[in-house]
Amino acid sequence: MPMDASKWIDVTTDKNHYSLDHFLIPTHYEKDVSSILIPHGVIMDRVNKLARLIVDEATGPLVVCCILKGGHQYFADLVNAVKKLTNKEGKTVPLSLEFIRVKSYKNDKSEGVTLSISDDECKEFQGKNLLIVEDIIDTGATMVRLLKKLEEFSPKSIKVTSLLIKKTPKSNGYIPDYVGFSIPDEFVVGYALDYNEYFRDLDHICVISDHGKKAYAV
Repeated sequence: MPMDASKWIDVTTDKNHYSLDHFLIPTHYEKDVSSILIPHGVIMDRVNKLARLIVDEATGPLVVCCILKGGHQYFADLVNAVKKLTNKEGKTVPLSLEFIRVKSYKNDKSEGVTLSISDDECKEFQGKNLLIVEDIIDTGATMVRLLKKLEEFSPKSIKVTSLLIKKTPKSNGYIPDYVGFSIPDEFVVGYALDYNEYFRDLDHICVISDHGKKAYAV
């Protein structure tokens, strides 16, 4: 996967696996994560920096689109940061908010993406600047299909920010415009990233343990 690591923070297993003893973990998850990959405070500082980059490059009002469910915490913190900042002209960036639930599907005939909003609602994107907010890019396949779908409605521009990109050989090479961290090919939870709907209430981004996988398996 071609990556310009100078544009984000490269998190590695050797450098960034923090001991659970050094941070507060909810007692109901103490056995379910093996280590802390990115502490909450580091996440928040990085979100503030990404907000600064987005505001500096914004050319007009933004329609900020949250990809549910995993992106909601990053979306909330990013919007809060963006609306407090001014651009190089000393002006704040007008924001409107949209929420999209994305589900990809694959069968013998086709593969694609289903959106929780209708085509008629998507028509409102015409001529507007969209900022898509995602929690993690894994293979990149779903995001590529989503962007192709959104482009059918002729927005003025589309930019994507993802808090995380995973360093995986399964990647199709897609890289968002604004990236927080690149992470190892591990299953991570916390900061609204889930495992079967659990761990969304965990502040830090952690690596799930074998115990956690078994405890919350469906």
